[in-house]
Amino acid sequence: MMAVRRMALWILAGLTLSLAGCNTFAGAGKDIEKGGEAVQEAARDVQSRY
Repeated sequence: MMAVRRMALWILAGLTLSLAGCNTFAGAGKDIEKGGEAVQEAARDVQSRY
């Protein structure tokens, strides 16, 4: 009985960390995307000047 409870806790902990990791990567992806958009906008500004 104790082994089943311990295994359930490990599985729950693993799932919790997995979901937290997904949110972290999603946030990082959005930040990188915003950075790329800023670079594109700067390139358009420079290109329009010439």
